[in-house]
Amino acid sequence: HLYLDINFSSEEEFLSSLETIVLTVFLSVIIVMTVFGNLLVMVALCKDRHLRKKKTNYFIVSLAFTDLLVAVVVMPFAAIELTTGRWRYGEIFCLVRTSLDVQLTTASILHLCCIALDRYYAICCQPLVYRHKMTPVRVAAMLSGCWLIPTFISFLPIMQSWNAIGIEDIERRATAGGSNDTSCVFLVNRPYALICSAVAFYVPLALMVLAYQRIYVTAMTHVRQIENLQRAGSAPYRLSTMTRMRIETKAAKTLAVIMGCFCLCWAPFFITNVVDPFIHYSVPWQLWTAWLWLGYINSGLNPFLYAFLNRAFRRAFLVILCCGDERYAREASYSYGRTHRACSAASVNGTSMCFGEQRALCFCTLMCLL
Repeated sequence: HLYLDINFSSEEEFLSSLETIVLTVFLSVIIVMTVFGNLLVMVALCKDRHLRKKKTNYFIVSLAFTDLLVAVVVMPFAAIELTTGRWRYGEIFCLVRTSLDVQLTTASILHLCCIALDRYYAICCQPLVYRHKMTPVRVAAMLSGCWLIPTFISFLPIMQSWNAIGIEDIERRATAGGSNDTSCVFLVNRPYALICSAVAFYVPLALMVLAYQRIYVTAMTHVRQIENLQRAGSAPYRLSTMTRMRIETKAAKTLAVIMGCFCLCWAPFFITNVVDPFIHYSVPWQLWTAWLWLGYINSGLNPFLYAFLNRAFRRAFLVILCCGDERYAREASYSYGRTHRACSAASVNGTSMCFGEQRALCFCTLMCLL
């Protein structure tokens, strides 16, 4: 019996070590890819003057910076705690880490909301109305709001422990040994759960849904107009109108895919965040962890969505990853023109993805990583 107990214990330790190794590798890959992708977006916008001309891209570079901070400041500590099973950095830093987590993830969501509103004014309004609405001052004010609003639901209430009013006993029991030296537990009462979830997810989600619903209706109208113009014969001024319509329609579809991924990544967490206080905090911590990391993954998805759904970003990424050699971008653009019909067969939500561009982008990415 002693031999069997020792053997069983050794097997359990081996499986536990193997699970820890696999989990560490998996989380490390997520963090590295998130850092790499968002840095690539930021460098592309800094180096490519054509990308800087579009006002939407100022929101995108700020979004990339936010997601980069999530990968550098928040995700590593969450990964260490998950793989080791302990919090080793004290109670004060636990509160700081939690506040940064709430602030940065909320800021990322608000950036997506601002991008949706920017696209709404660009596509659904006349060009003169868009230029009047999206002035540099208004863009700066919207970006400032994306960073300031999350502060009122993160650092201010968390550092003052407003989120724990009325649930102090539950929080104390949830913390191992009654001290945050062993775990970094973040429980919220019902008012904080409702207010925080509304500001961070549900209100931005409602605005994005309304904006993209109007964009979708306008895009379908543009498609019918393009078909009518093609049947009637295209004059030069009509060609420019058709080109603008196609560009705006593709941009709307790209951003809609990004928003869809955001919903799939964050909806489980915020639904659980609202429900948990009303069911006496009975949601297992494993489920909380899975939903939280699913939300973190959204910070790493956005750059790759830009790479494969936005031709301008693809060209900028090719130039950067191929050591500044613009021949790859020109060749990809030339192959796109030659094989437009073949490329259109491989499309994601109506946005063309040329196989030549994909191969060049993948090759340059591998060479850069090696």
